Amino acid sequence: MSTSGAYVYFAATSSIAEHVARCHAKRGVAMVLVGRQADRLDAVAADLKARGALSVDVVVADLADCTKHEVMIADMIRRFGRIELALVAQGVLQDHDELMHNAEAVVHGFHLNATSVISVVHTLAVHMLPNGGGTIGVLSSVAGDRGRKTLFAYCAAKAAVTAFCDGLRMRLHGTGVHVVTIKPGVIRTPMTAGRKIAPISSSVEAAARIIERILDGSRSSVYVPWFWRPIMFVVRHLPEGLIRRSGF
Repeated sequence: MSTSGAYVYFAATSSIAEHVARCHAKRGVAMVLVGRQADRLDAVAADLKARGALSVDVVVADLADCTKHEVMIADMIRRFGRIELALVAQGVLQDHDELMHNAEAVVHGFHLNATSVISVVHTLAVHMLPNGGGTIGVLSSVAGDRGRKTLFAYCAAKAAVTAFCDGLRMRLHGTGVHVVTIKPGVIRTPMTAGRKIAPISSSVEAAARIIERILDGSRSSVYVPWFWRPIMFVVRHLPEGLIRRSGF
């Protein structure tokens, strides 16, 4: 991967995106951080500059507002000439017990976790096509591989993201625009703090190093860490009755 153009992080203050950006900062590249909280973005920007980033621009934006994606990404292209790499990381993990009684919250969560992600990814691809290509890394999840009663809405949203990225990647084959679907397992981040998590959870630092390597390669859909692939293969093929009784 060349170092021309900008590296852009959507939801840059999310723990995984921030740690991946730290890995990239040492390359001395121009970086753009997108997110809602100006003070947090400024703090992350200062840290990345100290770690070696060539420059760090901050874009304060609510990524849930899909009407703003076109102008925002077009502005980045005009400023930097091209986007070399983008990491799309927005999302929210809701309380699924509460969601059983609130259809509006289910739809809102799906919009944040799926619709807004798909909008950003599609807009990036459209703008990258005539500008020399680039890599779009999209954070999906192992949760998208099968519906679960404990995370039914989150699983649905991640399944939509995964399917969209699979199809778009095939559509873009040979164009120079590469879409990478990244499927983390259970990662210890602020989003999972206070929740019961699996004993095979991974640190966000380790996950970020893996994602850095993935984005430099040519793989299409990758589990993070690797051992989630065989785990989810088994989970996908278990009978629904067994899954239902397991409490999974």
